[in-house]
Amino acid sequence: MNVFGILSLIGGLALFLYGMNVMGGGLEKLSGGRLERLLERLTSNPLKAVLLGAGVTAVIQSSSATTVMLVGFVNSGIMKFSQAIGIIMGANIGTTITSWLLSLTGIQSDNFFLKMLKPSSFSPILALVGIILMMGAKSGKKKDVSEILLGFSVLMFGMETMSDAVKPLADVPEFTSILTKFSNPLLGVLAGALLTAVIQSSSASVGILQALSVTGAFTYGSVIPIIMGQNIGTCVTAMISAVGANKGARRTAFVHLYFNIIGSIVFLLLYGILDSIFQFSFLGDTVGAAGIAAIHSIFNIFATLLLLPFLKGLEKLAYLTIPVSKEEKAAIGGEDLFKILDERFLATPGFAIEQCMSLTRKMAETAKDSMYAAMALFETYTQEGAKQVKQQEELLDKFEDKLGAYLAQLNSQNLTAREGQSVSTLMHSINDLERIGDHALNLMEIADRMQKKEMEFSKKAKNEMAVFGAAVADILERSVGAFINNDTELAATVEPLEEVIDDLNKAVKKRHIKRLRKGKCTIGLGLVLTDVAVNYERVADHCSNLAVYMIQIEDSSIEAHDYINNLSEETREHFDQLVSMYQEKYQLS
Repeated sequence: MNVFGILSLIGGLALFLYGMNVMGGGLEKLSGGRLERLLERLTSNPLKAVLLGAGVTAVIQSSSATTVMLVGFVNSGIMKFSQAIGIIMGANIGTTITSWLLSLTGIQSDNFFLKMLKPSSFSPILALVGIILMMGAKSGKKKDVSEILLGFSVLMFGMETMSDAVKPLADVPEFTSILTKFSNPLLGVLAGALLTAVIQSSSASVGILQALSVTGAFTYGSVIPIIMGQNIGTCVTAMISAVGANKGARRTAFVHLYFNIIGSIVFLLLYGILDSIFQFSFLGDTVGAAGIAAIHSIFNIFATLLLLPFLKGLEKLAYLTIPVSKEEKAAIGGEDLFKILDERFLATPGFAIEQCMSLTRKMAETAKDSMYAAMALFETYTQEGAKQVKQQEELLDKFEDKLGAYLAQLNSQNLTAREGQSVSTLMHSINDLERIGDHALNLMEIADRMQKKEMEFSKKAKNEMAVFGAAVADILERSVGAFINNDTELAATVEPLEEVIDDLNKAVKKRHIKRLRKGKCTIGLGLVLTDVAVNYERVADHCSNLAVYMIQIEDSSIEAHDYINNLSEETREHFDQLVSMYQEKYQLS
């Protein structure tokens, strides 16, 4: 092989790895977090776990990605450690799909239909379709499909380039002599493990092995140990991901390692014993891409069938490696809300957004409860109620800090247009929800001041503020309900109520000024009433923002500040009807 052959090999390898990365990324983005949500909702049935793990990995084309995701699930408390074991087994089966796709490069036939199955025949067509979609696509899904098609085409082109580059090595005795050393099982396992550990993908390392097989230097006997090693080497990604994670996540990574090591040892022992008895003649035969794919699948299916009945044993082995600490025992029953914001999920933005949305819903409920607790203090002031508002405001601050930092990290990922819109909406939403908590704290402090100074509103002022408070409670219920349930119809009922609350704010202040002129109210109480009204009105503004963000997700052309001005004639009529209904409902006596 000359210099140009080496350059072709390096270029082919680069294209192969890049194509695999692009295709995997496109598949993950197209799933939009749905596959991860499917894993999250997994039942404890081991067989279902295996099938689900195989299916998800076959789609995203990476057992490493699936296992890293599981490490994140266990670390964040979304999934129990015992549930992850079956999925790990299934992931090893699902990853073999890639090797079967790559084996198509070995098709040799003059038949037109069989020739069309060869990647060099259909990849250009896929590439053409992919580039047309990419250039003309407006929606995120079409762009994701184009990434998958282009990634697959580049992957296959890289595979063909590698195969063509190494073909001349078949006539180089030194290269052949190096490869024959891999027939030693120990060297084969080490070589396979090292290659996979470096590129962190068993699918890619098996693909490289398939490309090298065109030299004719590999036999069935030499590739079996290499494939065993490749399955062990793929555990490196999960082990690295588990660094710094909790003990449950580290146990998950160790189970992945133990599964592959035990499966490899048993498979090699069984293979050695049977070979000594039956003297397998095929072991000296040259192996092709399809043969390597078959060995890859047979081993992973064998290992799963062998160890599936011993799930509890693997679990105990992991607990022996990383025993339960005193801290873990003490933490049982405790809940860390923010554990689900695991950095491993950032690699799959669709799922990461789901976790952020789940936390933001809890934040919305907390903000609503905080306001209700603060408003109740004007009816009956208690120290317990005041303490509850303070604690909830501190929690809302923590929600904003944790979610804000995580969303900022997420925003730097390669997001689709819809994912970017979702991240932007969440960033705005957590800010509004935190501000609602601040206003609840303001109201609590006002109620506390009134309690200490023994201040009390007049009967008329009390009635007016009761109507005002009821309208604010209504808008809170509507906006938070719309946000939690993703209900745009309910969200559309919020802005008309916000207009009525604006009018209530003005009316309450005017009535107070009249009472002040007549000497029926003091300046001190008037200032307190104004403070309460201002906080109520601003809470309604934040509720309105939440509702408009929900509507913007459905129609990104809507501007938050111009929402009312951009209403269609029909929508405007319905809007005005709602305003009239709220005016009648929240009329000051």
